[in-house]
Amino acid sequence: MTTEQQDSTGAVTAETPPAAIDPVLIDANLARTPGEYVSSWWRRVRSGDAGNLPVLAGMVVIVIVFQTQNGNFLTAANFANLLTQTSYFVLFGMAEIFVLLLGEIDLSVGYNAACGAAVTLILVSQLHNFSWWEAALCGLGFTTLAGAVQGALITRLGIPSFVVTLGGLLFFEGALLFILTHYAGAQTGGTVQLTNNILFDLNNGVLTPAASWILTLALVALYAAFAVVRDRRRRAANLVAPPFAIEMAKVAGIALVSIAVVFVCNLNRGRTTAIRGVPTPVYLILGIVVLATFLLSRTRFGRYVYAVGGNAEAARRAGVNVARIRLLCFSLAGLMAGVGGLFYASYIQSISQSVDGGNLVLYAVAAAVIGGTSLFGGRGKMVHAVLGGFVIAIIYNGMGLLGLSAEYQLMVTALVLVAAATVDAVSRRGRIAA
Repeated sequence: MTTEQQDSTGAVTAETPPAAIDPVLIDANLARTPGEYVSSWWRRVRSGDAGNLPVLAGMVVIVIVFQTQNGNFLTAANFANLLTQTSYFVLFGMAEIFVLLLGEIDLSVGYNAACGAAVTLILVSQLHNFSWWEAALCGLGFTTLAGAVQGALITRLGIPSFVVTLGGLLFFEGALLFILTHYAGAQTGGTVQLTNNILFDLNNGVLTPAASWILTLALVALYAAFAVVRDRRRRAANLVAPPFAIEMAKVAGIALVSIAVVFVCNLNRGRTTAIRGVPTPVYLILGIVVLATFLLSRTRFGRYVYAVGGNAEAARRAGVNVARIRLLCFSLAGLMAGVGGLFYASYIQSISQSVDGGNLVLYAVAAAVIGGTSLFGGRGKMVHAVLGGFVIAIIYNGMGLLGLSAEYQLMVTALVLVAAATVDAVSRRGRIAA
């Protein structure tokens, strides 16, 4: 097996045998035994590429701190509430990842999402009586078109994304006020209430305990089958794959976490009436993450996104339509922001003029970066938004239980964000040095 080297122009110039490569750089998938896999993983961590380890360790520390300060933090009721709070943080983070992978940024995500949610709630209200799916399509169409327009300005005119999306933030903040003032009805006072039961259940629905067990175990079994088939196909094609024992250990870990989540959520958390079961958004977000991950990891479009984010000029010379990829990524960011806006509106059960879209976009960037997505482009996964969004939700949920005011929540989130960015910079420096 050989590896290819490239000169400064990106052309292949030589092949180097594996023996000449620093063992730190060898992918853990090349390991033949679990011991070799762990050893390779540890060398990679020591070289600066810690992967998801820092955010997972930080999450454990934060949970322990809040539980020691307030015993209600890990109760079934608060845990289920934490899962529902996480949903829109994750979706906003996913929207931002589409553009962060290119080394760009979208500052309009928050207010764009609020505008889309406002359009949906107004159309589904008694003023217009649209069906929920028609209203949702209109709202998502609004946010997707907004992302596409901004992407066109960035790609066709060469305007920096920071400037364009900063203008978008201001524009959509005004658009939100305009929509709620002129189309929500004179008696609403600038607030549109969510009246549709299906949209309400989007972030507030709960599966029955039996359905929670059946669906969760089926998903774990499906993942295990997928992992086994994938690795067999890779080995049959003489491609690298992790040792079977390592893959089964991952499946066992996912199964244990899933069983623990279902067990806790199936405990009664109601005060007057019994409430049991896993919240609906857990499965909805999981499905969206899987689809987005497939798009980025299993399609030509996804490979082009990473190529453009890693080196746009090299991608252009290789025949990639860089402008089209950027336009599609900003459009997808708008679409995902619209989905996040629907979950956000479902969580708070309304949309009003007091929506703080500026903070929402900061949470979006924070969720992506804290989870492990690089600010420099070319490195990141949709699961990073899940990890980062969960960290942010834990911070706000825990500090709310402790009775701390908003200024402390913002400062702590800022410190966590800076720490995550520091880890990213140190990791990047370590990879370059290696």
